[in-house]
Amino acid sequence: MRIHVVKSGDTLWQIAQAYGVDINQIIYLNQPPSPDVLVIGQSLVIPEPSREYVVMPGDNLWAISQRYGVTINELAAANSLTDPSRIMAGEMLINPYSRYMIQPGDTLWEVADRFDVSTEELIVANNITNPSLIYAGQIIRIPFPDRPIKEINAYTTQINPQGAQEVTAFGRNFTYLSPFMYAIREDGSITERQDQPLLQAAESQNIAPLLTLTNFKEGSFDSDLAAAVLRNESVQETLITNLLNEIQSKGYQGINIDFEYIYPEDKENYNNFLRRLTAQFHPAGLLVSTALAPKIKEDQTGLLYEAHDYRAQGEIVDFIVLMTYEWGWAGGEPWAIAPINKVREVLDFAVTVIPRDKIVMGIPLYGRDWKIPWVQGTFARTVSPQEAVSLAARYGVPIQYDEKYQSPYFFYTDESGQKHEVWFEDARSMQEKYDTIKAYDLRGGSYWVLGNPFPQNWPVLQSNFQIRKL
Repeated sequence: MRIHVVKSGDTLWQIAQAYGVDINQIIYLNQPPSPDVLVIGQSLVIPEPSREYVVMPGDNLWAISQRYGVTINELAAANSLTDPSRIMAGEMLINPYSRYMIQPGDTLWEVADRFDVSTEELIVANNITNPSLIYAGQIIRIPFPDRPIKEINAYTTQINPQGAQEVTAFGRNFTYLSPFMYAIREDGSITERQDQPLLQAAESQNIAPLLTLTNFKEGSFDSDLAAAVLRNESVQETLITNLLNEIQSKGYQGINIDFEYIYPEDKENYNNFLRRLTAQFHPAGLLVSTALAPKIKEDQTGLLYEAHDYRAQGEIVDFIVLMTYEWGWAGGEPWAIAPINKVREVLDFAVTVIPRDKIVMGIPLYGRDWKIPWVQGTFARTVSPQEAVSLAARYGVPIQYDEKYQSPYFFYTDESGQKHEVWFEDARSMQEKYDTIKAYDLRGGSYWVLGNPFPQNWPVLQSNFQIRKL
């Protein structure tokens, strides 16, 4: 996979010719709002023909496997496909092998060294019984380098058939699915959700669903609600019993706890609740995870941060989602949603107190459109990355890219004369985030939130990682 940034005068046909790629492969992979109208500064994901193939209408996995000289099972395994009979136009498949013709004088060891693989890998990939018996003109398969295996969590607020369809469409990219949300009550009971369609979709894609539990009340996180539960051990026992019943009856495989704006004096109460929870969840084979605010130091002040104990929770739970987004929040001034320099500040602290293999980095799948000059008390409109590009195309403005924040942005003036500033995500910004996961050797990433069309993200993710399935 390569990323092309549109320049003045570019056309899709010219770009396809330059990279030696079928133009339809680019169109179906990126799904540009208008293929005939490219925006200066727009990023495009370009598949590498020798390794990557974009499914076209009418394709089937058998024909694609024949194209690359692999079996259906090999292709399915390399792409985490749970149902080889169901592939969608526009999704990218990665070929696990390249092909090489043996030249006069070649030895298997020399070929392995040339392609940076082991001779054992070549022997297995080609069913070679005698490594010394290879001959000029023989075609052998060369395994592509292994992609790091990472875990990906995806939050979704669409507890409906549309949300289930999205999970089915993109589920091969997820380890976990976290439907948002169940909420606690003061008596230890929990709210109810009609989430069976989502859970069935998760099961069909071999995704582990996690029950997302919050202290949400009347549209916002409630500090008093959290306190009522965290300060009463009897209520906690009732809550844990109710959670176990709900999780086991519906087929959840664990829990993700997103308690926010907890009073500072409840910090240790929260830790103790997590200890009680894991003591009962782990024997039942259930995962326990939490979502924590993005801190850059242990004693960071503020109601959002003080009760979130990185060190203690890193010891107690199975993994932690760091909510490394919302710097550019709807009620604040225009800014990148997840400026990479700020994300890395959080990670620089987090890795000193939480094991790296327990850290899941938050990743936004959305952007925001602010009216400018920004006025205190006004709120930005949330836009999908796809919608952001459409806006730039509609108003004929170039997309710019902030190297410090590693985020695209642009300005436009609408029909009423109102000026706007838009920050969003694209293939470049997502590549930077995946590079960060690799650089810090983290457990993986967590998306907030599904429901925002972003076709480019999936091939960028797939080219970087192989997704762990439990």
